Amino acid sequence: MRRSVFDARAPYAIGVDVGGTKINTGIIDAQGNVLATHSIATLAAEKNVPERIGLAVEAVIAEFCQADTNSLESRVVQLRGIGVGTAGQVDWEAGSIRFSSDLIPGYGGTPLRQLLQKRFGLPVWVDNDVNVLALTEKTLGAGRGVCHLLCLALGTGVGGAVVIDGKLVHGTWGGAGELGHMSVDFNGLPCVCGSIGCLEQYASGTGIAKRMAAKLASLGLPEQSIDARTTITRWQAGDPAASDVMRETFAALGSAIASLLHTFNPEVIVIGGGVAEAGEALLDEVRKEVARRAMPSFMDDVQIVPAYRGNWSGMIGAGLQAWTYV
Repeated sequence: MRRSVFDARAPYAIGVDVGGTKINTGIIDAQGNVLATHSIATLAAEKNVPERIGLAVEAVIAEFCQADTNSLESRVVQLRGIGVGTAGQVDWEAGSIRFSSDLIPGYGGTPLRQLLQKRFGLPVWVDNDVNVLALTEKTLGAGRGVCHLLCLALGTGVGGAVVIDGKLVHGTWGGAGELGHMSVDFNGLPCVCGSIGCLEQYASGTGIAKRMAAKLASLGLPEQSIDARTTITRWQAGDPAASDVMRETFAALGSAIASLLHTFNPEVIVIGGGVAEAGEALLDEVRKEVARRAMPSFMDDVQIVPAYRGNWSGMIGAGLQAWTYV
């Protein structure tokens, strides 16, 4: 049976990106090269999420060993540790989940670092998923050499991270950067967090899909399975209903980012996550909305750019914790 052992000098670590829909795992090195990957569905409403994380880690170790040797004998892989970036609010010092919305039910209170250290016998670092995305950008991407950086991840939910004076801002216990729960409409849609009009309801994949389904139902054209990807594809093809939904998405993002520009005066804003995989067409619309809403002086020299490695950035940044926090 393949297994792993701790070696503080090992050139590899495991990165784990835990989202409401999918868990991505990878073996990475200090330069962010990905040597093996494995992805599984989170199945948050049906399965024990820490157990799913453990299974994904075991699977990527097995795949790495298989790619590295043709021997059928058992093999030990030496690792610096496991870095996790996860949805939800993370108590950074404790490595536990302080709070999670219904996107991952029952996840709050999970002592994730403790569980994974016991299972694998390796050092474990746990942080919010967008904080580790910011580590990727700071180390390898658009944030290299940048003192003031913001990251937004548009996935099942919307997460954020803030880098000031080159340092990731964690706040009192690790909850800083919950940018998806800033309100862009005080009379808006109710959010899973208990507030109203949060950016997440307009710019997340879940929010886009819900609003598209409601739009189609209002037109007497209900569809059983509509998702964000389909909505974006329809928008790009000129579908009127999808265009209405996406205009609302761009307005919400433009409003939020303009407020963030006025608050933090960053040099770079990185937008990642599954929704951002729509590419330059989406980013161009966001840039236009921000320019409409922000004071011109704050637009000088600011860059709004895609994540360094797209949807892999969170997994890479999770693994980079093994070199950052030692």
